Amino acid sequence: MTRVFNFSAGPAALPEPVLRQAADEMLDWHGSGMSVMEMSHRGKEFIGIHAEAEALARELMGIPSNYKVLFLQGGAIGENAIVPMNLLGTKKGIDVVDTGEWSKKTIKEAGKYCKVNVVASAKDSGYTTIPKRESWKLDPEAAYVHICSNETIGGVQYHFVPDTGAVPLVADMSSDIMSRPVDVSKFGLIYAGAQKNLGPAGLTIVIVRDDLLGRALPITPSAFNYQEQAEADSMLNTPPTYAIYIAGLVFRWIKQRGGLAAMAEHNERKARVLYDYLAASSFYRSPVAPDCRSLMNVPFKLKDESLDEAFLKGAQARGMLQLKGHRSVGGMRASIYNAMPVEGVQALVSYMKEFEAQHG
Repeated sequence: MTRVFNFSAGPAALPEPVLRQAADEMLDWHGSGMSVMEMSHRGKEFIGIHAEAEALARELMGIPSNYKVLFLQGGAIGENAIVPMNLLGTKKGIDVVDTGEWSKKTIKEAGKYCKVNVVASAKDSGYTTIPKRESWKLDPEAAYVHICSNETIGGVQYHFVPDTGAVPLVADMSSDIMSRPVDVSKFGLIYAGAQKNLGPAGLTIVIVRDDLLGRALPITPSAFNYQEQAEADSMLNTPPTYAIYIAGLVFRWIKQRGGLAAMAEHNERKARVLYDYLAASSFYRSPVAPDCRSLMNVPFKLKDESLDEAFLKGAQARGMLQLKGHRSVGGMRASIYNAMPVEGVQALVSYMKEFEAQHG
């Protein structure tokens, strides 16, 4: 069997040891005689799997005791509606920093429930920057301030945690959660779809501070009410059981590799290999400002865009897939999440040099 280097933005590559363990346990989990897929979510076997996954998440991220960890469904787009339904309370609006396509989805979805104040936007830069914190026009009466910590499509990433004062900070961390240490206590709420760094599609993790519970609008469905789900230990309805199991295996894999500090070093090393080559080349270019380049998603463009298809075809022939950039920005995009080995990025750069020598 030959494994490719999968540069997909999501669903993305999973650690091979995790996949092998899941395969070994597919028909019989720990002598239970059944697959995790078949278990009752209220049975002792799955209750143990769920508890371990939460404990590992808390340990890896240093989640304080006054935060709930919820394993839900709906994805990040779902959370764009679920967060305002839960956090608005008596407030009328929220603040959003617009840094790209995922921020725009937040604005669209939240706008169905409240007034959305765009406090800063990177639109004028073509979404290649993060607006400086001092430029944000925050509303002290906002229910919360929303950021997308890493824009998967545009490849911009916050390398700082903005201070929003007494107004809770909410972050969509779908594409960089557990890729580096983060001070959870600086956020009121963090949410993330699992399918980039944590596990398979279908699971959403929500980390919410206790004092933000109990503010849900009356229209909030019970399955998406954070307080009700917290009281039911994320099992008000049937949770995405198999995805939680895989996420737990991924958490264990991260811990075995040295935790989030080691993961950050691993991710920085990979990104440096690719960005250093882009900086040295006149054939390729990175469109993103250097101070906010993502360590997870690296968009780049060829000098001659008519060569894009040839580049992709050559990459595929060498076992490197999903390098085509998002249709809204074009070009290429290498997503190099936690599970991407350094060897994958080195192989990509080697091919880029070869292609440049042939066509440059």
